[in-house]
Amino acid sequence: MRYMNNEDLNNSLQCNKGMMKKRRCRKFRNIAFNSSFLCFKPCGIPMKEIETVFLETDEIEAIRLMDYEGLYQQEASEKMNISRTTFSRTVERARNKIADAIINGKGLIINKAGAENESDEK
Repeated sequence: MRYMNNEDLNNSLQCNKGMMKKRRCRKFRNIAFNSSFLCFKPCGIPMKEIETVFLETDEIEAIRLMDYEGLYQQEASEKMNISRTTFSRTVERARNKIADAIINGKGLIINKAGAENESDEK
């Protein structure tokens, strides 16, 4: 059995406040990825001069488990505490963002947990 910490409790309270919203609250995800590298960009171009793509922590964790660790989707989804279909959508979203950054010469920023950016508002 997993006990809720303060952050989990705050998230659940925020989800319950907006009962009129149609979106479901995000399920708690187990994320083992912890990187000191939070930004990647093309060489020779200042970051302020290029477009950026934001990669969420659950997306980089999904890529780590599936592509780096070599786990199957079912195993990886169980480690992240999400369904296999959610895991599949997360990997697809992450791969699209990474491909966009590499092919189009954009910066890639990995969000730390709880960070907000323009992609959260969409």
